[in-house]
Amino acid sequence: MSEMDDFQVRFWGVRGSISISDSKSMRYGGNTPCLEINCGGRRLIFDAGSGLRYLGNEMMAESMAGGDAVDMDIFLTHTHYDHICGIPFFKPFFLPQNKFRMWAGHLLPDTDLRGVLCALMTSPLFPVSLDIFQSKIEFHDFLVGDVLNSGPDVVVRTAALNHPDGAAGYRIEFDGRSICYLTDTEHVAGELDQTILKLIDGADMVIYDSMFTEEEYKNCVGWGHSTWEAGADLCDAAGVPQFVIFHHDPDHDDDFMDQIAAAAEARRPGTLVAREGMVLSPAQRTEDIAIPRRKAASAGS
Repeated sequence: MSEMDDFQVRFWGVRGSISISDSKSMRYGGNTPCLEINCGGRRLIFDAGSGLRYLGNEMMAESMAGGDAVDMDIFLTHTHYDHICGIPFFKPFFLPQNKFRMWAGHLLPDTDLRGVLCALMTSPLFPVSLDIFQSKIEFHDFLVGDVLNSGPDVVVRTAALNHPDGAAGYRIEFDGRSICYLTDTEHVAGELDQTILKLIDGADMVIYDSMFTEEEYKNCVGWGHSTWEAGADLCDAAGVPQFVIFHHDPDHDDDFMDQIAAAAEARRPGTLVAREGMVLSPAQRTEDIAIPRRKAASAGS
């Protein structure tokens, strides 16, 4: 992380559903979701897709260079495979001096996070069990809507997302600013999700599930994902200055993503399409800067 700003998000994985690797998708990246958010030197991880492996490799390099032991929170939106497949390959889990707290709020009452991850790392699906990790790992199940804390001055607000098996959206607040992370979620055509609007109201940055275009979505209703157009409408209604398109369809190559970037810029200037390695900081607002709230004509328009 750069030291130029003490509140930043770095994208380690931006793709949805399944990781990809081909020459036509190198600029945006092919790893599944993983974000690292730095809050004044305290690092938080959101989702543990295949991008988590690369974050872990960097953390191991820091450790080899004499870095301190890790004490870190990992927040999962949900436990579908593309959001947890990096866990068995996260090398910092193998260092006994490290400590992690893993959080999930979407699970049904008769399930728990540790049990789900134990099932992931069970023969014949995986050759070794969760017990192979040497770090101290705590597993925390919360109720969506709970307000969580991650160290001094860091508040993590949560809300339910519309996704099969459930998912949790997050709002991270630090230093008077906020970043919202909303994936995976499906909008209802012609409506604005009131739960999401409440969570993102007045936020500085929103990272939103934009797997489909509106045209594609017509054939994907009920799949649990949204569109960049619906995300733009939500940001307009909530007065959010920075909208980031995320969770790219594995069939959307770099050229297609460039087309989305151009269309989004025309629709909402300043919109960004997430790329692996991208580092963003929410702007520091002042009393002299007012963010206009524009009424969306209809969701997905």
